[in-house]
Amino acid sequence: MKNKNSKSPWFTFIAVIFVLTALWATLKPEDFFAEQKKIETVSVSEMTKLYSENKIEKIEVKGKEIAFKLKDGEIKKTFKEENQNISDLGLLRDDVDTQVEVVDTSASEFFVGILGDILPFVIIVAILVFMMKQVQKGAGNNFSFAKSKARLFSVKGKKTTFKDVAGCTEAKNELEEIVDFLKHPKKFTDIGAKIPKGVMLVGSPGTGKTLLAKAVAGEANVPFFSISGSEFVEMFVGVGASRVRDLFEKAKKNSPAIIFIDEIDAVGRQRGVGGMSGGHDEREQTLNQILSEMDGFEDNANVIVMAATNRPDVLDKALMRPGRFDRRVIIDKPDLKDRIAILEVHTKGKKMGKNIDLEKIGQMTAGFAGAELANIMNEAAIYAGKSSKKSISQKDLVIATEKVIMGPERKSRILNSKDKKVTAYHEAGHAIVAHLLETPDPVHKVTIIPRGMSLGSTWSIPEGESFNYTKTKLKEEICVLLGGFVAESLTFGEPATGATNDLERATKIAKNMVTKFGMSSIGPISFSDSGNSFLGVENGIHQDISEETAKKIDKEVHGIVNEALVKTEKILKDNKNILKEISEALLEKETLDSGEFKTFFK
Repeated sequence: MKNKNSKSPWFTFIAVIFVLTALWATLKPEDFFAEQKKIETVSVSEMTKLYSENKIEKIEVKGKEIAFKLKDGEIKKTFKEENQNISDLGLLRDDVDTQVEVVDTSASEFFVGILGDILPFVIIVAILVFMMKQVQKGAGNNFSFAKSKARLFSVKGKKTTFKDVAGCTEAKNELEEIVDFLKHPKKFTDIGAKIPKGVMLVGSPGTGKTLLAKAVAGEANVPFFSISGSEFVEMFVGVGASRVRDLFEKAKKNSPAIIFIDEIDAVGRQRGVGGMSGGHDEREQTLNQILSEMDGFEDNANVIVMAATNRPDVLDKALMRPGRFDRRVIIDKPDLKDRIAILEVHTKGKKMGKNIDLEKIGQMTAGFAGAELANIMNEAAIYAGKSSKKSISQKDLVIATEKVIMGPERKSRILNSKDKKVTAYHEAGHAIVAHLLETPDPVHKVTIIPRGMSLGSTWSIPEGESFNYTKTKLKEEICVLLGGFVAESLTFGEPATGATNDLERATKIAKNMVTKFGMSSIGPISFSDSGNSFLGVENGIHQDISEETAKKIDKEVHGIVNEALVKTEKILKDNKNILKEISEALLEKETLDSGEFKTFFK
């Protein structure tokens, strides 16, 4: 087998020539003064004078250079004319006891001359040969350009199993059947069952789709080919389809195996949408090849394609039909129990302190995905390390959670007295309305320390898991959002710009109540439209509705917001003294926890 790391013989030849030339030109083993670092140069007349005085022990003549060693050990040199003989210098006298040695340099001069004439041509030829080999190598790489870039995770490496995946109980139960198909296909085929060709993992970002796919491969103990959907598509026509063919061929050779395509929506979007060409056409050709390969699987191919996406709504219908992706596994965001389990998984490898309450952190992180929970644990470890602690405490976990949810504290932003007072009343307004209404979540903390983009925060934590929102709850959520706006207006006679985000969120809730949830006098009709799915943008209300209907929608949205505004004003007017007390406490302490906040209502 040819060694790819072996050097070219041309470069070896040139290197040898250079070394020999350098040795011939510079190495002088016979030179008696070679061990000296520096030799003094004198005139020829001075050298002949010393010779006449019989003070020189040895003379060596090499070309035009004459080196001589004095009897006291000192070494000197001089230079004669090119055609001048040493006899003309009087260096061959019989009455002087000095050894004179003449070194013949004609051979070396001839060799150097020939080398100087030939070496440039040798170098040019070597460069041309090198360039030709590189061109041939590049031509070979052009064929490998269309090869699949899938990464193979061998069964011999470190395995990920279902034990490494916390939560996702229903999803794991579904995927355990896939493991059984791969491990024991015969018991299914014997009774006429067909092994599913594809499994689509659908879930929000960070919910663990890729981790679950690796766990299936680890449990089944089969090769796992992983690739991203974007890696199929290139600017060159046909490359994506070629990579798909190569990927499926590799998987069949290693069957039973799993092919995992992450973010399949990058290549599997609906065909013929968007009216584009070029890269869009190449994407469609790649999708067509995937569909063809999945249809072309033999019944006993024993290869299962798994894919993951957080945008199932944009996938092509042909991709999702039975016979291709037969199964769809929904991976929800974890509930409280699963969040605690995920947090426990991410405590491995970290030095945790005593009295750690992960349940409280789980309650504070409602709606968080697994990746976000992992980020909280990492932020807690970073904070503890920054504080030179030996372990992670409960305080570190709470600080990390607040940082992830509300952003880091911006203590460098110093508010002037007026802005600080406005912020205090604003946050107190949110907190009072949230506390006095029935459906909003309990207030956990109120602060006027700037975090992220906000100047203050009112943080509520739900008491339990909630999957549905009633009309009453949504209306009261709007009241809570308007609490800061109303508190500023009642106290200072006019609102400030700090309520901008609150108004946007309140308006969005009201609009969804009318156009999506059917919670208005217009009735249970949905007017929402996701817009152009290929472009991935939401255009809001569909443009086909009539102008009269649009006016009704606007009127209903205004009515919901104004009703909430009136209710919020009444609450804060009736509790004006409490609003003032809480605001003053915030100005003094900057932060009130739930216990301190509740004392104002006793």
